[in-house]
Amino acid sequence: METIIAKHVNKRLISIVGVIFFLIVLSSLPVIGAWTTVSAGNVGVVTRLGAVNRVENPGFVLKIPLIEAVYKMETRTQLEQVDAQSASKDLQQVQATIALNFHLRGQNAVDVYQNIGIEYKERIIAPAMQEAFKATTARYTASDLIGKREAVKNLAYKELKGRLEKYNIVVDDFNIVNFKFSDEFNQAIEQKTVAQQNKEKAQIEAETALIKAKGQVNAQRALQEAGTLSPEFLRFHAQEKWNGVLPPNAVPFFNLNPGQ
Repeated sequence: METIIAKHVNKRLISIVGVIFFLIVLSSLPVIGAWTTVSAGNVGVVTRLGAVNRVENPGFVLKIPLIEAVYKMETRTQLEQVDAQSASKDLQQVQATIALNFHLRGQNAVDVYQNIGIEYKERIIAPAMQEAFKATTARYTASDLIGKREAVKNLAYKELKGRLEKYNIVVDDFNIVNFKFSDEFNQAIEQKTVAQQNKEKAQIEAETALIKAKGQVNAQRALQEAGTLSPEFLRFHAQEKWNGVLPPNAVPFFNLNPGQ
């Protein structure tokens, strides 16, 4: 008898525990549940029967089952990176990978959700990045895009910031990862670089030759002024340059017997 009662009690306890567990799981579901949690770095946009009702900060959130739903929106700094194409001022095709760091204004998350939705990256940010990049590169020639990269970045940052600010999206940083141009333009740049290097090399060689020539002229002038270009000096200079071989029928130009 006691064994039957114990089994009956155990079954009831298991049923109660199961019901409690089911209710806990059920109450945490996004739509039909009575509560949820919002993790750090996010805010919870609470809707009531589809209409935006309020914003909840990170933590435990109570809601009306089947009536209210909570949509989490990240407010931490996020990264969006896209490949962009445009044309420079001199109509050169430009490709680049551009990266944006941004965050949502938490207090305005309701406006972002209501006016744009949770797909704000695809709807607003990616197109804005493309347009800002096109507007910026159109102001510079292809060569300037390479030589004035920091100025290009700053202008694109300012352009993008103005486009996204009205949507409560804050631009933290903007970077142009790399620039790519057509093969024809790259070859033209390479040829121009080689030509410039050859020009600089020729200029250096010409300046060196001029300096050397001036040095020789100045040396000869100094010797003349000092009276050192005497026959004896010229004979000594010839002896210094002689390789020891006399031409046929030549008479030695110095005396091996000074006493004679």
